[in-house]
Amino acid sequence: MRVLFRVRGSNAIMCGIVGYVGPRPARELLLGGLARLEYRGYDSAGLAIGQNGALRSVRQVGKIADLAAVVDDGSESFPGSYGVGHTRWATHGAPTTPNAHPHFDCTGEVAIVHNGIIENWVELKAWLEGRGHGFASDTDTEVAAHLIEEMSTLPLAQAVAEVLSRCEGALALAVIRRSDPGLVVGGRKGSPLVIGRGSGENFLASDIPAFIAHTRRMMVVPEDRVVEVRSDSVRITDLSGVEQEPEEQDVEWDMEAAEKGGYPTFMLKEIYEQPQAVAETLLGRIGPTGEPMLDGTGLNAEVAKDVDKVFVVACGTSYHAGMMAKYALERWAKIPVEVDLSSEFRYRDPVLNPRSLVIGISQSGETADTLGAVRYARGQGAKVAAVTNVVGSSLAREAHIVLQTRAGPEIGVAASKTFIAQMALLQLLGLHMAIERGVMTTAQASGPVNALRSLPDRLEEVLELSDEMLELANRWRDVRDFFFLGRSVDYPAALEGALKLKELAYVRAEGYAAGEMKHGPIALIEPGVVVFGVATDRRLRSKMFSNLSEMKARGGTVVTLVGEEDVGEAAVTSDLVIPLPEDAALIGAVLAVVPLQLFSYHLATIKGLNVDQPRNLAKTVTVE
Repeated sequence: MRVLFRVRGSNAIMCGIVGYVGPRPARELLLGGLARLEYRGYDSAGLAIGQNGALRSVRQVGKIADLAAVVDDGSESFPGSYGVGHTRWATHGAPTTPNAHPHFDCTGEVAIVHNGIIENWVELKAWLEGRGHGFASDTDTEVAAHLIEEMSTLPLAQAVAEVLSRCEGALALAVIRRSDPGLVVGGRKGSPLVIGRGSGENFLASDIPAFIAHTRRMMVVPEDRVVEVRSDSVRITDLSGVEQEPEEQDVEWDMEAAEKGGYPTFMLKEIYEQPQAVAETLLGRIGPTGEPMLDGTGLNAEVAKDVDKVFVVACGTSYHAGMMAKYALERWAKIPVEVDLSSEFRYRDPVLNPRSLVIGISQSGETADTLGAVRYARGQGAKVAAVTNVVGSSLAREAHIVLQTRAGPEIGVAASKTFIAQMALLQLLGLHMAIERGVMTTAQASGPVNALRSLPDRLEEVLELSDEMLELANRWRDVRDFFFLGRSVDYPAALEGALKLKELAYVRAEGYAAGEMKHGPIALIEPGVVVFGVATDRRLRSKMFSNLSEMKARGGTVVTLVGEEDVGEAAVTSDLVIPLPEDAALIGAVLAVVPLQLFSYHLATIKGLNVDQPRNLAKTVTVE
């Protein structure tokens, strides 16, 4: 028996920011920079350019090419050598032209672009409206523009520092002001921001690809810092105005690697983005006293109390997240839950009524089978909730309740970070429903809530297992058959592990509830078969270890994923033990998914397979 463990970090995600100051036409540099950030995914784009004491802006729903066409049609209206641009992945407000960035203050003096989420935007907006400000969008970002207007007598950098101090949540800002020609000010609090140093010109961006075609000299803007970017200088200060010494670096990546954040594939990049995806998904959804907050989703107390049964409909990886929802809702909220494959739901004539809640889960919000299922449910009078990663998707439009994950764009066809974000959000839903229905108090829910809060950090720890998973993948590169076993909440994790191995490495892999193995499938266990056992649910650990001992007795090589406290006991029935951070609630099963993702990824790359675009698969399945 061996115990495996180790460390790594994550990349941040979401929308794209580009800023430019220099001698060249800003519109060309901004449009080019935005085009190089298209891989991040977006639904709208815009830019604002300063020239001769005036700011001019254009915004457009759709692709950069659509924005460029509008700019080119009126190119004489967009001279100027400094400005900011943005690609938006909608979080607050639908993908519409008024909600696209940049956003302005009441006077048109300030133009601002923003990545991240301002948690206290509702309170700030109410305060600003009380002071006479009018709003033109449904976004949280516009609040920042009006706050800067309130501080019009301050230097722009100081005003941006005040915005960072007053706004709660995650912010990366790029701002220009009509009265400050040739200056772009950025600010960072939780979301990434980098500087590109050119010759007589400088760039500000959310990611390196925006400027890598023009310079490889860059600086990372540290946390809680403000940066003043001019054509011939860059100045970084903390929030109190004390100047900081920037550290310049040379980028060694090529353009393709830069788009992938230095990772060899989008799939690996997105696996490492999972801590940030969960952090973004939970942002603003846990109150100061630990209460789950799902305001603005349509799920109010009256709806939560009225539900007498939940049906979850989903496909593939989302179906496994739906199984996790069943455990969360039944264990905590005491609501009976059925989980159906979307493609089967309508055809079994499910019994629905107005007190039924049907939860459709789809990362794209366009999955044909899931859309068909929720449309059927609406036709039967049931309430519909959507769990999706895309604002304004078809699934979101069909739903009465919209629970949006904020995992950011996922380029790899096989789901990774969207799945982890779904599981985190669905656990929060279970706790929210439990409190609203009076089954749990906020104090009683504090353990699971704190476990969710700690999930990003726990995911960072589990990502340290990558090298060990690579070692196992090399060892078992020629293994023909894999089994993935789990019980209770670990069962969906086992199913997902098997699915990832099929999707990425094209290997026969079966996922089973461990107790079912003796009812037939155990006949397939023989020397050479590898069995992964997920055993994080301590209530069933003895039964799980007993099931795994049966696999080992028949010649299977047993690998057990287990909480650190149970390593010794697991070693008795295992050939290898993978310890996971101990955690409360259902979090252990979420953590177990990550090393299984890494194992599948590494086995596929060893075989020389395309992990970003596995054969025969599509990112969004739009046909039945």
